[in-house]
Amino acid sequence: MFGLACGTWQAAAVTVVSPLVMSCLLTVGSGKRLLEKQLAERPGYAAYTARTSGFLPLSPRRHPDPEDPRP
Repeated sequence: MFGLACGTWQAAAVTVVSPLVMSCLLTVGSGKRLLEKQLAERPGYAAYTARTSGFLPLSPRRHPDPEDPRP
């Protein structure tokens, strides 16, 4: 066969699909959306969201707002 480390192709599929489902639930389903609703009223939060990635750890964007002097 293919020599899967998980044993069967079903087990291999679960190990691939499970993290994708969890990421989808956190970003779309519950966690991120509800937290952002609560934080939206804080001062400076709009500038923070404009320069940072929503879920993946990426490098910050530079100067999203011309009035914000921070890098």
